Amino acid sequence: MYGSERRRRITESLAASGRVTVAELSEELEVSAETVRRDLSALESEGLLERTHGGAVPAVPGGRVERTLAARRAENVDAKAAIGRAALALLPADGGTVLLDAGSTTARLVDALAGGLTEHRDLTLITNSVPIADTIHRAGRDSLHILGGGARGLTGACVGAHTLRALAAIRVDVAFLGTNGLDVERGLTTQDPEEAAVKSAMCSAARRVVLLADSSKFDRDYLVTFAALDRIDVLVTDTPPTGALAAALDTRGIEVLLP
Repeated sequence: MYGSERRRRITESLAASGRVTVAELSEELEVSAETVRRDLSALESEGLLERTHGGAVPAVPGGRVERTLAARRAENVDAKAAIGRAALALLPADGGTVLLDAGSTTARLVDALAGGLTEHRDLTLITNSVPIADTIHRAGRDSLHILGGGARGLTGACVGAHTLRALAAIRVDVAFLGTNGLDVERGLTTQDPEEAAVKSAMCSAARRVVLLADSSKFDRDYLVTFAALDRIDVLVTDTPPTGALAAALDTRGIEVLLP
């Protein structure tokens, strides 16, 4: 099969399924994984897809522009739900304090908590996310505190000086954060500078920082770094990291928790 034909079939598979993996394409096309990776790189250079850890997703129109919370929640649904359930084990004891950022995967943790998938009660939950606060409020199971600020339309996250002042005044047992990218050199990154500032302040406000990130975030980097790798205590993800990222996490003593 010629390269042009392989790449055409790759784009067709991507259009049909919304995501492709190197392993699946290698088997389907009967070529080596390295050949598939070269094809994916070529297609990415043409703006036809975006590489992820172990595969690819459709390219975002206009490049790496920020997507809505609803769009991100619709991606990798099963992996994010599994991560959210696994993260329940990292909640503090009853009476503990928890900080939750506005990520789509942290929302899955809150869904699991609100759905009664843990026996924890009487936690103090603090968030800058309007949608997450709504879920907690409707569940009525825990004490809720909302960090004020200006709410961003794309993500429902409260940001700005008021949010940062509120975070500077507190110290919590554990913070659960999401990220758009997880990279060995640049650490944890996201698209929006204001949200990055809030995420960084959340790291400073927590005794323990737990990152909730599915494997599509591995080896990706975006506009703003909000934390170095060594700010993380635990990574909860769906697939074991490999290569340089795995080595970097191990060197820093970061625990990796899988569902």
